[in-house]
Amino acid sequence: MRDPQPSPARDEEEGPLLDDDAGRLIRPYTVSNGRTRPSAHFDLMTLVMATGTRPQSYLGPDHAQVLGLCGGPVSVAELASRTRLPAVVTKVLLSDLADCGAITTRAPAPVPLGSDPTDRQLLEAVLDGLRRRL
Repeated sequence: MRDPQPSPARDEEEGPLLDDDAGRLIRPYTVSNGRTRPSAHFDLMTLVMATGTRPQSYLGPDHAQVLGLCGGPVSVAELASRTRLPAVVTKVLLSDLADCGAITTRAPAPVPLGSDPTDRQLLEAVLDGLRRRL
């Protein structure tokens, strides 16, 4: 029989909102209060960083978790991965944090006009590395 109490190490890694058998105990719809669109635009590559300003009111454990991961510049995609939330839910949480001044954002650098966004040498090196691993 499985122990109903999560281990302290597991609690620190994944938080109290995950269960081995059931998965996430709180659905993403609930985390975002039913919202499906953030109030600010975030690209998956947008860099986010905490400002040091704490929200005036407590927003919830998921907001606190996301804010805790923003100690240094981190992308929206990485935050979604670390929190195990869909990207759109992560963007809603980030927009709440941006609205209260707890985070700052920086859009990814645009590709200069006339330049090739794909570096053939880099892509070939990645492909060669993948082939060696397989």
